[in-house]
Amino acid sequence: MLIGMRKKLSGKRIRVVHNRLAAVVGAVALGLMAIVFARMGEVAQALFNHLVLISPFAPFAVTPLVFAGVAYITRRSFPAASGSGIPQVMAAGHNPERHKSDDLISLKTAWAKLAGTIAMLLAGGSVGREGPTVQISAALMVAVHRWLRVPVTSGVIIAGGAAGVAAAFNTPLAGVAFAIEELAAAFEQKVAVLVMLAVMISGLVSLGLAGDYVYFGALDSGLPLRTMIIVAPIAGIFGGLLGGAFSRSLIAMTRPRHPWLMLIKSRPVLLAGICGLVVAVTGWTSNGLSWGTGYETTRQLLIGHSASMTFGPAKFASTLATALSGAPGGIFAPSLSVGAGMGQLISSLFPQSSAGAIVLLGMVGYFTGVVRAPMTSVIIMMEMTADRTMILPLFATALIADAVSSNICKDKLYHALSRQYLKPATAHDLAPPQKED
Repeated sequence: MLIGMRKKLSGKRIRVVHNRLAAVVGAVALGLMAIVFARMGEVAQALFNHLVLISPFAPFAVTPLVFAGVAYITRRSFPAASGSGIPQVMAAGHNPERHKSDDLISLKTAWAKLAGTIAMLLAGGSVGREGPTVQISAALMVAVHRWLRVPVTSGVIIAGGAAGVAAAFNTPLAGVAFAIEELAAAFEQKVAVLVMLAVMISGLVSLGLAGDYVYFGALDSGLPLRTMIIVAPIAGIFGGLLGGAFSRSLIAMTRPRHPWLMLIKSRPVLLAGICGLVVAVTGWTSNGLSWGTGYETTRQLLIGHSASMTFGPAKFASTLATALSGAPGGIFAPSLSVGAGMGQLISSLFPQSSAGAIVLLGMVGYFTGVVRAPMTSVIIMMEMTADRTMILPLFATALIADAVSSNICKDKLYHALSRQYLKPATAHDLAPPQKED
């Protein structure tokens, strides 16, 4: 009997080591992928900018055609690769057993997501790579576990997605926070250990190869208490209103109720082409500021430089049009850019205060309004700017934006979008969840 117990304990230890090995290998793989994806995105944007220099009118033909082409290919061959990628991970994590044969987090979908996002950047689309990185990372983590014959649980999918956020932004704490707030409905201690392990490994890979960098560069900003008390509510209210409107528009297109919305959705390729034309026009009118992720302009605003006042509105229109096209691409980085533009408009009302600090509040306000994840929003902004002095106004702005956005759009964006990928409940779904080692 004693020998049998020892064998049982030894077998359990081996399974635990095997599971941890799969998590480590998966985290290394997705960390490498995030670095390659980032470099590819930068090259794609540079090539588009070069095209515009050679032929200023090229976007009016190239952008609509690429949007329509990518939407057609995605819809016909890779439907699970459309949009951000985060809703797909949430749906797959809801019950991994039901999605074993699905393409939500398959390698085929992951490569299609990567190629589609790069194609959108090549055409000037207002997309980010962070949401796609979450889906691609989850697919890589799942693939490694299957190759090593380790059971795929919700924790594995959540860990892959969280590590994707951490690797894309170089923000490990934000990756853990995003897993708690968005990816996991119930966050158990064992899942937390797996998430932190995956985030740590992917972060070390990123640091080792890309160096210790701060996404937007280290900032040292601050606001007087009197200005803070005024600006934080303004940024929160406007961020909540605009972010809620953005989310409501996307959700309305996935579940159209009005006849004219149904008509538009019934012609997805034509819709994508029209969206591409909108992106081309907004980029033209804003002197190219609304094309791509908007990273460089956002960084300049954060360090106190100025940009055209049309940046925020043009980026909002361009990002909404790109998201409505149904093509692959994330909204994280573009949303931060919209928030930066909104913050610049607010800062014009307070010329004696730090413009960079107000831009930061605009970013957290709008981003929270869109994703409705205030803790993630605050942590991600602190990690991306290495600025701890703004923590109180950031939290105040995020909480206000979350409250305002919830009144504009009742459903949280990613949760609402994930429902289209959920299968109808079966008897198997009523079984107790699988325990994780």
